[in-house]
Amino acid sequence: MTTTDPKIISNADLRLAATNAHQNNNLEQARNLYRTYLQSCPKDAAIWSNLGALFRKQKNYDLAVAAHMRALELEPTAPTLMNNAANAFYDAGNISGSLKLRKKVIKFEPGNPDHYASLSKCYRGLHQMDKAHKTLTKAIKKFPDFAELYIQMAFVQLAQGNYQKGFKNFDWRWKGDELTPPDFPFPKWNGECLKGKTILVMPEQGFGDTILMARFLPALKQLGCTIKMPIKQPLLRLFSTVQDDVTFIETKNELDNCDYWAPMMDLPLYLGATLDTLPKPTRLFTPEDARTHARKITAPYQGRFKIGVMWSGSVTYRANHKRSFSHQRFLELCDIPDLQMFSLYKGPLLDAFHADGTSTIIVDAAGDDRDFADSAALMQELDLVISMDSAIVHLAGSLGIEVWNLLHSEPYWLYQPFPDHTPWYPSMRLITQKKTGDWDGIFARLKIDITARIKDWNRK
Repeated sequence: MTTTDPKIISNADLRLAATNAHQNNNLEQARNLYRTYLQSCPKDAAIWSNLGALFRKQKNYDLAVAAHMRALELEPTAPTLMNNAANAFYDAGNISGSLKLRKKVIKFEPGNPDHYASLSKCYRGLHQMDKAHKTLTKAIKKFPDFAELYIQMAFVQLAQGNYQKGFKNFDWRWKGDELTPPDFPFPKWNGECLKGKTILVMPEQGFGDTILMARFLPALKQLGCTIKMPIKQPLLRLFSTVQDDVTFIETKNELDNCDYWAPMMDLPLYLGATLDTLPKPTRLFTPEDARTHARKITAPYQGRFKIGVMWSGSVTYRANHKRSFSHQRFLELCDIPDLQMFSLYKGPLLDAFHADGTSTIIVDAAGDDRDFADSAALMQELDLVISMDSAIVHLAGSLGIEVWNLLHSEPYWLYQPFPDHTPWYPSMRLITQKKTGDWDGIFARLKIDITARIKDWNRK
């Protein structure tokens, strides 16, 4: 045992110091103390599991799995250790390994409803929707008040295209652990008559979901109500045409006279959306100054097939590591004749894109974008957009621009139940990993398909 802290004079002290640092979220300190402790006490399964949980929180999933494997070697039947390992396996993309552990944990702790929710998530990740549905149906009968079971059932039903049941169960998100409903002095709308009323529509989740669900605002307006909605600056110019149906608000003072509020993700439920009755994507506005700027960027490349590319969404999104990949992957396509790529990315990863020289080959067309209106203008000057699942694909789909959406093996419910298209966006093609993390396969396919596409383009 080697430590510079004079208060630590035994392995027991070191163990306690490490766990205290971990609990206080001093992760670097905790990691170093765990390392020192485990070098002296490598048979402490609980601490190996703690270290795995720490690595998982740091999004170092390979090391998390390695630490949890050590814990399971020492105590293979401890439910807490199996559960922690299953979490890490899932995040690392080993869903089959996570599933095996989930099944074992349930045998030891059949009275814990969280285990059934996690088991169903594994089945869903493996596209075994019937097994996920069956697991949840039984669990809900056993634990009728446990919100997470209904939330997981919602994701299953939505992925199956059963939107009415899915969105109804999704309302349980407000009773779970992750979300707290906003505290307004007026009630949540649950489908009541809106004639002559004023309703506040609250966007949820990210920009992409706001663009996705905005298509329901005209139908809501037809119920005879006045609609108010807060809107973030990056969408403000883009949504100028939406103002025909909605009054955008900025302050709490503008909440006066509201009768109800509604989460945006509730609109499909109360407006009766089904796979066959989805409204067209919302109309979006592209300002002329944005169009002029976009034409200036693309003008030197006339005569080449122009593709906009995107490799990462928000880095704060907890599953971004699954849906995103390195910008350098697009360099694999650079030897395709007559191709010019334009980066649609704006965010903290842009520095790396410039630092390694990739921006000399792929034009940085979005790093200085003011908002999504600039993004929309640029995409309208391109021949194709290729992106991982991000707000950009929602924007392209809403504009009717051809977009190839590169999906990891566990796609969002929106991109199911059909393997290569979604009725939400007719101009979108879905290209999904055949196995977890297989971006090699995706880009090999892209190279073939883009080459063929450019040959067709040249013939025209």
